Amino acid sequence: MNRNSNFFRIFAEIYPMMKKLDWYLIRKFLGTFVYSMMLIILIVIVFDISEKISDFIEKKAPFNAIVFDYYVNFIPFFVNMFSALFTFIAVVFFTSRMAANSEIIAMLSSGISFRRLLVPYLICAVIIGLLNVYLSNVLIPNVNKPRIEFEHKYIMNPYYNSARNIHFQGDTSTFYYVESFDVHSFSGYRFTMEDISPENGLSSKLIAESIRFDTAQNIWKLYNYHSRILDSVGEKIEHGYEKTLDLPIRPEDFSRDNYNVSTMDHRELKAFIKQERMRGSNQIKGYEYDAMVRFSHPFSALILTLIGVAISSRKVRGGTGFHLAMGLFVAFTFILFLQLARVFAALGNFPVWLAAWLPIILFGCVALILLRTAPK
Repeated sequence: MNRNSNFFRIFAEIYPMMKKLDWYLIRKFLGTFVYSMMLIILIVIVFDISEKISDFIEKKAPFNAIVFDYYVNFIPFFVNMFSALFTFIAVVFFTSRMAANSEIIAMLSSGISFRRLLVPYLICAVIIGLLNVYLSNVLIPNVNKPRIEFEHKYIMNPYYNSARNIHFQGDTSTFYYVESFDVHSFSGYRFTMEDISPENGLSSKLIAESIRFDTAQNIWKLYNYHSRILDSVGEKIEHGYEKTLDLPIRPEDFSRDNYNVSTMDHRELKAFIKQERMRGSNQIKGYEYDAMVRFSHPFSALILTLIGVAISSRKVRGGTGFHLAMGLFVAFTFILFLQLARVFAALGNFPVWLAAWLPIILFGCVALILLRTAPK
């Protein structure tokens, strides 16, 4: 009974202090994160304006479009891209200062365990991770549409589809091919359409020297075409100079802009991947990785938070500077692994899910090892 009563007495003394301590650490964490993120966003915007001001003036970009269509919509994209890194910087910065002021030693000496001390850190990391999920799958796809439209209109050169030998599948039995396609004139060269069924094989083949989409009538015009149809009766061959067809495809099916994926929410991206898989796209792994990383990337904030606490909670002679230098080395190594994972997913025979989660798993193990050596 004495032991139990002592335990409850100590708990009753520590619990109110821990609630205050939790809020203290949460305010420190989120305050440092928001302040550092706002500061770097302002710096990036200033440098970006100085770099693009000539384009804005030359192409007569409206002031409202510059502010609201471009820079306001640029902020969520930037926050999502660098949130994990600035989470780490915030953790290392304020934790190392507390360690230098012997605050960490005082907390541990008062009877608070190191694991319990991690709770407010984990709460903040989860909040930032959930924010990343929302930004990646809901907000950023919506704000990217006007931002990218602004870039194409006032900053970049007009998009040009440089892809050649474009293949894709329209439905379960129809296959399309074009050697090259011009997105501005809606015309392609060396067009082929084949109907191939699993039961009967090739049933028809249409070849045209060129093809053009008539935007007024929403039909395709084929020039110098050669048609071959096979059925149970025999073979029917047709030649001609011009032929109009109402095909279930549009010019954008021949030209996929790489920015399109960033303007799709989770549901649209899943539908797009399904369509690209049916088309036989050679970029399907890259699209699948983009969909997977929208849910694996938020865990980066959690992993880097644990690593940051483990590195910066020990009082050392170098102080904050040493912690920041050591921490940034680990953080940039982690970011390098994330970029390598993208390359392996897109180009190698690496499973997409493993490429998306492997850096998280590896550095999660690093975080656990560092936590074991942290001061208790």
